[in-house]
This record gives sequence, structure tokens and C-alpha cells, in this order.
Amino acid sequence: MTGVRVNQSPATTGTPTPAGKLGRSPYERLAALGITLPGSPPPIANFLTHVQEGNMLYLSGQGPREADGFMHVGKVGAEVGTEAAYTHAKLTGINLLSVMHEALGDLGRVKRVVKLLGMVNAVPHFVDHPAVINGCSDLLIDVFGEEIGQHARSAVGFGSLPGNITVEIEAIVALRD
Repeated sequence: MTGVRVNQSPATTGTPTPAGKLGRSPYERLAALGITLPGSPPPIANFLTHVQEGNMLYLSGQGPREADGFMHVGKVGAEVGTEAAYTHAKLTGINLLSVMHEALGDLGRVKRVVKLLGMVNAVPHFVDHPAVINGCSDLLIDVFGEEIGQHARSAVGFGSLPGNITVEIEAIVALRD
């Protein structure tokens, strides 16, 4: 994965935060991972990137778009391997975090990542969809901690995705009052 690095967030203070038992905010965890959140990608059709209803935030599907606009495309299990697709799912998770940040103004408002739907553009005989979508799941747990970041999830294969992207992931997030 290229183009999504370096965060200038403040140093860890070690004080307790709603982000989890490690006492670091999601921004401090992103900095420790060397990740800067890009601007959230614009919708590619007639829909919103997110909808907040009460204390729930529904995030539309995001894909593996680099900060410079480059999209990772191809069939997983053919020209794209599982490891590369895992990296694409992680990048997609970064894009989901960007949408969350822009929608909420502060990732500290996330009470719980409730559910992900991970879609993999795969050949019919591909069977490692969960291993691919782990790229996003692992990132969310790294950023929010297990108590907030661990979630319910579906990881499924599709015959095609928009623009032939390798993965698309949507999320449902519960918010703090």
C-alpha cells in the first residue's frame, strides 16, 4: 500500500480515554500505525457517504482508493492475490475511517463498530474472503481497541464490483451520546 502514511497527531499521554484500555485515542493509534486519514472519497453515484440516524452511523461502501485517487482493481484469486487484497481491505478501512472522521468530527465519538459487510471481487473458486476482509477488521481493532473495534461481520464474494475494484466494505457504527 502506498500513499497513505504519516500522521502528525499529538503524542500518547497515557491518560484513560473512551478509545479503550490502552489509554490512547484513535488518532494516537493511527499515528503509531503511521497512517494519515485522507479526505473522504466522494460518492461515485447518487448516494450519500454516510447517514446518521440517532446514535447510529451507517457508512456506504468504500473501496481501495489511494489518497491520490488511484483505485486497486482486479479479480481476487486471479491477478490479485489474497495478501494484496488484504492490503486493499486495510486501505478501504482507512477510507471508512476518513468518512467517520468527517461525519463525526472526532473518532472518539465512536462507541462501537457494530458490523461490517465486506465484498470481494473474486473468481468463483476463491474461498478466502474472510482472510481478505481481515485487512479492514484488523485495522479497526488496532485503531479503536478490541472493546470498541471488534464487530460482527460478513465477508462474501461477488462476480463483479463497481469499476472492477478488488474489495468494497460498508460499516455500521454506534455513537456515544
